[in-house]
Amino acid sequence: MSDNSLAAAAEAEATSAIPPEELARLTDDIIAALKTVYDPEIPVDIYELGLVYKVDIDDDRTVTVDMTLTAPGCPVAGDMPGWVENAINAVPGVAGTNVNLVFDPPWDQSRMSDEARAALNYW
Repeated sequence: MSDNSLAAAAEAEATSAIPPEELARLTDDIIAALKTVYDPEIPVDIYELGLVYKVDIDDDRTVTVDMTLTAPGCPVAGDMPGWVENAINAVPGVAGTNVNLVFDPPWDQSRMSDEARAALNYW
């Protein structure tokens, strides 16, 4: 997640009706769930690739994810949002998930984590 997303998550935690311990557990479990979803053409999960732009957890425990794809014409564009939704919905305590595909800003390799760079040998 970008620094802006982390700051937004910290701000949400300060104002959430969900107890802080529960919100922290949900956040960790959602990130773990996102790390189980892979772009089939790249052997790195979507979280480490930097495809996840924002994760919001509402007070009713509905999760909204803004994410992108490596390219707008990605062959799994129709499938990946469902994969993300299924992964997050499996997290205990999540009431439901909405996945929004966004293409602004466009994804580029600078969004990848060091772990993704190492896995893909992009140094």
